[in-house]
This record gives sequence, C-alpha cells and structure tokens, in this order.
Amino acid sequence: MNSKYKITKFIRGKLENIEDLISIEEPLEISLKFRDKDKWITNSLSITMRTPGHDEDLVRGFLFNEQIIQNVKDIENIESFGNKVGQYNIQNKILVTLNNSQNVNISKIKRDFLTNSSCGVCGKSSLDALEIIKKDKTPKSNPKLSSEIIINSPSILRKNQSEFAKTGGIHASGIFSSGGNLISLREDVGRHNALDKLIGDSLLNKRLQPNDQFITCSGRLNFELVQKVLMTNIGIMIGVGAPTSLAIDLANRFDMTLIGFVKEDSFNIYTNNQKVIVD
Repeated sequence: MNSKYKITKFIRGKLENIEDLISIEEPLEISLKFRDKDKWITNSLSITMRTPGHDEDLVRGFLFNEQIIQNVKDIENIESFGNKVGQYNIQNKILVTLNNSQNVNISKIKRDFLTNSSCGVCGKSSLDALEIIKKDKTPKSNPKLSSEIIINSPSILRKNQSEFAKTGGIHASGIFSSGGNLISLREDVGRHNALDKLIGDSLLNKRLQPNDQFITCSGRLNFELVQKVLMTNIGIMIGVGAPTSLAIDLANRFDMTLIGFVKEDSFNIYTNNQKVIVD
C-alpha cells in the first residue's frame, strides 16, 4: 500500500520536482476481549507500526508468536474499528475476542512484553501514547547543507562504524556539524536504539546545537525515528533508505528537512528543501 508525494530530487547537480511513491505507515492498536469468570473484559494490549493490509493475519501471527493463543481456534472473532483515515479509509484499531480466555493474564502479558530492538513503540498500549509532545517547530532556514555534505555523510558514518566493520549487521546514527564533520556516533542492532544512544550521549556531553547540526541514520526513516530527532530540535535528518508516509507527514508538520535515498550522485528531499544548497 503506497501513496504519491511531491518531492525534490537532486541528481547530476540539479534539483527536480517529481512525484514519488511512498510506503504507507500507520499505527495499529490491538485490543483483547476475554472472559474473566462471568464478566467480559476488554484490554488494550499493544500497538505496532505497520503497512495497512492483512491486519487480521498480522494479529493472528502476533498473538501466536507471543503465545497468547496456542491455535487460531482460540480466536472467536477479529474486528477492525475506529475512525477511517487517509485515502484508503484505514482503520487503526482492532479487537480480538478470545474464546479460551478464562486463564489469560493480561497484566502478566503486558509486564512480560520486552522492548523490541526494531520497534520504538512496542510496549505502548494506546494510540494516545504516540501523540508527540513537542510544540515548537524546528529552525526553518538553518542550518543550510551543500549537496556534497549530504552525499558524503552516509559514507563518513559507515567508515567510523567499528562494529559494522566486524559484523556487517548493525545500525548507526551520527550527529554532524553543518560543515560535515562527524561529532558523535553510536551503533546498535536496532535503529531506534542507536539513535537513543546518540541523543543520550549528546545530552550528557552538552553537544546539541540545533542551528548548526544534522543527524544521519543508516537504513530507512520511519515515524519513530523522526519523532526522536524532533525532540532534539535538530531540523535536518538524513537516511540511506526511504522514509514512510507518516515520517514525511510528521517532518513536514515541524518544518524538518527530511532527506533519503542518498547515493553517490543523488538524493531525495521529501520536505523543506530550502535548507539544501546545490553546489
């Protein structure tokens, strides 16, 4: 499932306005309905970010893998509900009614949920918990980056990854000055964890200077990563891969410049292109 976005593409030394297909990202809140003795109880269990479509299959697999159910026959009914959003009228809430639920311990399930290294929202049990608390927009015109600095930042990040050189299986986030100098870098098997480590280090050592810095991340850019960078008030974020629809919408809302698909001679600017200087 995808949607068309108007973006600016830098290629062969020029900026071009084009349309690009972006993968849709939306949160799905999963709730369980189960019987406790003679009373039916409904509890919000968790949320997960997903590409809409086949939501019932996602929920069946999720509940089985978490060993909340042992068999699909344990599920009596699955029902999508909530406001319909976007061009595809997506519903972002789903209710699962269990028929073997007398012995289900929801509080234990919540307590036993672990933070997943690939998901920054796992463990949150309500869509309300995703509402970003930031109110101020990022600096709209500063800093300004040259196309050369943008193109070079992923390779600088890669060259300074000590663990990636050994294993090839780890993500990184780095904070750079507007002049392209790497200030700090952190690695982790999870993209969200690498970014949290970077921001934590920058806070501890008082390195944050939003008007003169940008952040580059390995991999694609999603809602949670953009949300984390916004909290630092840094207004430029660069990724090697593509952003999701929700990432673009959030970046646009706070005047962040979001850049992806960075290659040797090209990159895509998804929001706020006035911070990019063509050499």
